Amino acid sequence: MITPSTLLPWQQADWQRLRAYIDQQRVPQAVLFTGNKGLGKQQLAHLLIQALLCDSPKADGLACGQCSRCLLLKAGSHPDFLNISPEAESKAISVNQIRGLIDKLSLKPQFEGYRVVLINPADALNNNSVNAFLKCLEEPAERSVIVLVSERPRTLPATLLSRCQQLPLATPNRQVASTWLQQQQPQLTTADSQVLLNLAQNAPLLALEFAHEGILDLRATCFAEWEAIAMHKKHPVLVAENWQKLPEQTVLFWLTSWVSDMIQWCYLDKPPRLYNQDLNKPLHDMAKRIELKGIYRLYDLLLASRQRIGTTINKQCLFEEILINWFQLNQSH
Repeated sequence: MITPSTLLPWQQADWQRLRAYIDQQRVPQAVLFTGNKGLGKQQLAHLLIQALLCDSPKADGLACGQCSRCLLLKAGSHPDFLNISPEAESKAISVNQIRGLIDKLSLKPQFEGYRVVLINPADALNNNSVNAFLKCLEEPAERSVIVLVSERPRTLPATLLSRCQQLPLATPNRQVASTWLQQQQPQLTTADSQVLLNLAQNAPLLALEFAHEGILDLRATCFAEWEAIAMHKKHPVLVAENWQKLPEQTVLFWLTSWVSDMIQWCYLDKPPRLYNQDLNKPLHDMAKRIELKGIYRLYDLLLASRQRIGTTINKQCLFEEILINWFQLNQSH
């Protein structure tokens, strides 16, 4: 089922490009939406799908949302829309799913106009399913458009990428992103919205997700514990026991950004591009107390730890190694 989507403020140029394809009847056989999490890839892909299947698009090219075909799509029963995604979380799109898709594409669309296939996420295709899927691209079905979405296009084989029209979504203008975020969450201060966007690497939808999850409070708690370990007021093993229950990718990103800012403070009096503007003073003070080589060793450990996430490594052991290293760096304090 495709839920109705709204064109986000920073997607105007991307939508005009897609609309031109439709207006000129030059819709690519396969369109691949790429970009970091939180930029609105799925929303934009859904807008394209809705427009392609709508019987009476509006003046701006967007779907009307009211015609019989739009209602069928909204209800999840449009016969010319095929949705391919992993059958279980963290699983690949199987070769059997692709073979089933090929069988369906061998039939004619039921309505006049386009038939649309959504592959999301495209990076869930494994080697076997990619090889089978290439047949869809090499032998295009009648009036069919394939829409793919991926946060990790580098993992896709060149044979697939070369057969798709790629549409990379850029990060939006900072002011546009901040204004939109505060419109969605009026209780946010301007300072909090800026911190959230920093944490989300300027991806507004991810920043909004962070706001809903209370990430700022969780980050503040983690930073207080990080400071307490540096002051030898908390034991790193006890903190690691608490942290292993938290979203590890998020916590590791915070740690990496704190250490990255500390490295900048070691070199510059006024670093121009810091991740954590709200933590300038404590990070500056920490940086001045620690040997630069030690900070670099910790930074390397954090980068390696981020690569190990998703493996069988014990999360508590991973955080213990990092926090013990941090504790030892502050021994002279």
